[in-house]
Amino acid sequence: MDLTRPEVAVRRRGAAARFGLLAAPVAFFAVFFAYPVAAIVARGLKVDGVWHLGRIGEVLAQSDVRHVLWFTTWQALVSTALTLIVALPGAYVFARFDFPGKQVLRAVVTVPFVLPTVVVGTAFLALVGRGGLLDELWGVRLDTTVWAILLAHVFFNYAVVVRTVGGLWAQLDPRQEEAARMLGASPLKAWRRVTLPALAPAVAAAALMVFLFTFTSFGVVQILGGPTFSTLEVEIYRQTSEIFDLSTAAVLTLIQFVAVGAILALHAWTVRRRETALRLVDAAGTARRPRGAGQWTLLAGVLVTVVVLLLLPLAVLVQRSLDAPGFGYYRALTSDDGGVFLVPPIEAIGNSLSYAVAATAIAVVIGSLAAVALTRRDAGRFVRGFDALLMLPLGVSAVTVGFGFLIALDEPPLDLRSSWILVPLAQALVGVPFVVRTMLPVLRAVDVRLREAASVLGASPSRVWREVDLPMVRRALLIAAGFAFAVSLGEFGATVFIARPDNPTLPVAVARLLGRPGDLNYGQAMALSTILMVVCAVALLVLERLRTDRTGEF
Repeated sequence: MDLTRPEVAVRRRGAAARFGLLAAPVAFFAVFFAYPVAAIVARGLKVDGVWHLGRIGEVLAQSDVRHVLWFTTWQALVSTALTLIVALPGAYVFARFDFPGKQVLRAVVTVPFVLPTVVVGTAFLALVGRGGLLDELWGVRLDTTVWAILLAHVFFNYAVVVRTVGGLWAQLDPRQEEAARMLGASPLKAWRRVTLPALAPAVAAAALMVFLFTFTSFGVVQILGGPTFSTLEVEIYRQTSEIFDLSTAAVLTLIQFVAVGAILALHAWTVRRRETALRLVDAAGTARRPRGAGQWTLLAGVLVTVVVLLLLPLAVLVQRSLDAPGFGYYRALTSDDGGVFLVPPIEAIGNSLSYAVAATAIAVVIGSLAAVALTRRDAGRFVRGFDALLMLPLGVSAVTVGFGFLIALDEPPLDLRSSWILVPLAQALVGVPFVVRTMLPVLRAVDVRLREAASVLGASPSRVWREVDLPMVRRALLIAAGFAFAVSLGEFGATVFIARPDNPTLPVAVARLLGRPGDLNYGQAMALSTILMVVCAVALLVLERLRTDRTGEF
C-alpha cells in the first residue's frame, strides 16, 4: 500500500487542480452568459412574477413567426448544401496538391471567415446592391433577395469546409484509395467506397458548423435581407429593439437555444467519431504537384472560384471606398458633421482595437484554464459537459446576450452598464470557444507521462503547466489569441446594444452609416469596412505564419 501513496496523492492534487482551473471559467460563463440570458427570458415570460408559459404556444401560433422559423431553417439548409458543393473541391486541392503560393492562398481563403458579418454584408452590397458592380454592368440587383444572402453565406463559410475537411483529407493515407484502383475500381468508385466513408465525420462536422453559423446569421441578413427576409436572430433583434415585445423575443430565444443545443450535440458526436475512428498519416507526405490535364483543370477551377467568390466582393468593397476623389470618404471619417455619431467615425478604430485587446486577454485566460482542465484524463461528466457548454455562445442569440447585459448587470455589485468593460466581456464570450478549440488538440498531444512524472517528483500543478505544457503550447496560445482578437474585433450582435454612442466599434459604426441615406454615409461605411477588413487580414496572415499542423482548424 505504501507504494501507491504517491499515486493517490497525485490523483488528489489533480482533482483539486481540475476544479480550481474550472472555477474561473464556470464563474465567468455563469455570470456573463447564463445569468443575462436567463434574465432576459424571465423578463419576457413572467407576468407579475408568474411564469406565463402559455405565451410559447401563442407565439408559435403566429403566422409571421412560423414564416421566420421556416426561412431560418430553409436558408441554413440551402446555404450548407451550396457551401459543401462549392468548397469540397477546394478542400481536395489544399489537401492533395502542392503548388506555388499555397500558404498565401490558404490565408486568403480564410480571410472571409474572420471578417465581421457586417463587412461581409457590406461587401456583397457593393457587389450586388443598388449602384453595385452588377447593377452598373448589367443592371442586375440581388440585394433584398435570397440569392444575395445565400452567396454571402457561402463566401463566409467556404473556409470552414476547406480547413475542416481538408485538414483530415491531407492526413488520410492515399495508398488505400490507390489499392482499390489497382484492384479494378474506377476513380469515382474508389473515392466513394474508400475515401468518402473516412471523410464522412469531417464532412458532417463541417456541415453542422456551417448550418450553425447560417442558422444564427444576423449581420448578413440584417444588411442584405432588408424588410423581406428575417432569421430568428434578426427577428429577436427586431422584437427587442424596435417593437419592444420581450415576450416574443424570449420565446424565439428559447427556440434558438434548443435548436443550437441539438446542433452542438450532433457536432460533438461527429468530432468524437473523427478523432477515434481513423488511422492518420503525416499530412506533409500526401501533397504533390498536380498531374495531368484533369488535375490542373481542377486546380484552375478552384483558383477561379476563389477569385470570383472570395476576392471579387472584397475588391469591389475597396473600390467603392475609393470612389470619392482624393480619398474623400476616408477624410470624411475624421469629421462628425454628418450627425450620425457623437464623435468622428475614425474614433471607432481606436475603440475597436482597445476593446479587442481587452477581450482577447479575458478570452485567453478563461479559455486556457478551461482547455487545461478539459485535457486531464480524470475529467468527469461535469467537465465533459462543460466542454459542450463552452460552444453555446457561438449559437445563442448575441442580441439576447447584449440586451441581457443591460437588464441583468444594472445593480450593485454588478452594475456595469456605464463601464467600458461591458463590451470586452461580451466579445470575450465569443472568443473563448476559439481559444479552447485551438489549444485542445495540442494539449491533448502532450505525453501525459511527462505531467505525471513532474507531479510525482513534487512539482505543483502550476509548475507542471509552466515547465511541461507551456513550452509545447506557446505557439498554439499565440494562435488562439489571434483568433480571439479577430472575432472580438468583428463582434456585432451584442455590441450593438451595449456600445455607448460616444464609443462606437467599427461594426456598429458601419451599420449606423448604412442605415442613413446619402452617398457620403454609404462611402464612409465602405471605407470603415475596408479598414476593418485590412486589420482582420493582417491578423490572419500573422496567424498563418504561426500555424502548425498540430493546432487544429478552428
